[in-house]
Amino acid sequence: MKKKCLYLLMIGFKENLPEPEPCKNHEKVITFFKCESTLEMIEKLTPAIRLLDKHQKPYDVIYTNFVGTIVYEDNWQIAVQVKDGKMI
Repeated sequence: MKKKCLYLLMIGFKENLPEPEPCKNHEKVITFFKCESTLEMIEKLTPAIRLLDKHQKPYDVIYTNFVGTIVYEDNWQIAVQVKDGKMI
């Protein structure tokens, strides 16, 4: 059941959320949901968050005003450059 839930969640995101070109190209980037879409995206992630909580698996929710160099942007997300493990 857990695998099916995560599979369906991943399929939903793949079908409805554009994949940033830098991700497709395997570039080193970090993606963030935009402030305007955060609540909607967290709602869609709720099943995965519950599963992580249930199994006591750590995850990070990050809010920041500094995102570095934006290399991709769409209506829901941005991707920023990473160098040596840090946003630049």
